[in-house]
Amino acid sequence: MKNESSTEPSWTVPAGEASVRLDAFVRRCLPHLSEREAHRAIGEGAFWIDDRRGKKGDRLAGGDILRFRGARDWLAPAPPPRSDFAVTIRYEDESVLALDKPAGMATHGFSGRETGSLANFLAAARPALRNVGRSRWEPGLVNRLDRGTSGLVLVAKDQDAFEDLRSQSRRGLIKKKYWALVWGKTEEDGVIDVPLAHDLRDRKKMAALAEAKRRERRSKSWRAATRFRRCAFSQGLSLLEVEIERGVTHQIRVHLQAAGHPLVGDPLYGAGRTDALGLERQFLHAAGLEFRHPKDGRKIVVKSPLPEDLKQVLERFKIEI
Repeated sequence: MKNESSTEPSWTVPAGEASVRLDAFVRRCLPHLSEREAHRAIGEGAFWIDDRRGKKGDRLAGGDILRFRGARDWLAPAPPPRSDFAVTIRYEDESVLALDKPAGMATHGFSGRETGSLANFLAAARPALRNVGRSRWEPGLVNRLDRGTSGLVLVAKDQDAFEDLRSQSRRGLIKKKYWALVWGKTEEDGVIDVPLAHDLRDRKKMAALAEAKRRERRSKSWRAATRFRRCAFSQGLSLLEVEIERGVTHQIRVHLQAAGHPLVGDPLYGAGRTDALGLERQFLHAAGLEFRHPKDGRKIVVKSPLPEDLKQVLERFKIEI
């Protein structure tokens, strides 16, 4: 129960409750926070029980008062609007929006602490989207890109369009094309069809499940297929046109590493290669989207040109697209 009269946000545990964990109660009070973000806020000392800094495993009972003494960003129920970004709109109609996300920008955050994401841009540019999608932190977002990957992100402008596009995505009907520069000379073309799962040694990473690893005990894995075609080769580098359909977290990066051809500049899956060729991110660009319009079914094709930092690398090695 929230105490409205106090200038310091606080909540009283309902009478009759006993032994409720602090982290569970915080999520009841601030349901917009994920479990991970609630733990982060508690770890920063945002919540106090009487005059004692709370810990996530503390137990509360009826009548206890939980006080908020943290950064106000934690209280934001949706991405804070921010319009001072250079984000290009590549396609828009009454139902669909396709944006060109710059490298270095997150697609979305998980709390009000993130103010530099594409979701923050959308909150300012298209505020009506805050009620579209799976959560307010992901306003209308149909696909996502890693922070270090540039290119096209598809956004639905109403819930019906969102459900239709998500259905297309789950069925592999949205074609996504990328440009990737990798180490070594690949085959002329091929398909990397290997399931992916969270890396048991590092939860920030994904792992390709080779046959032996598939027998390990894992909570969940995802089927994934990455198709590629070599467009050029020069001085130990292959430029690939890559196509995926559904898309799993880090899929292209992990699959290419597993095939022995990690992306140039990849900080997580570079297989020990430290020469990033002057790049501050991985050479991966989401260059094309093809899907059926959610209202009338017509084919929509959206393209994004290669960013300048990636062009410079290709020019340096005399590689032409």
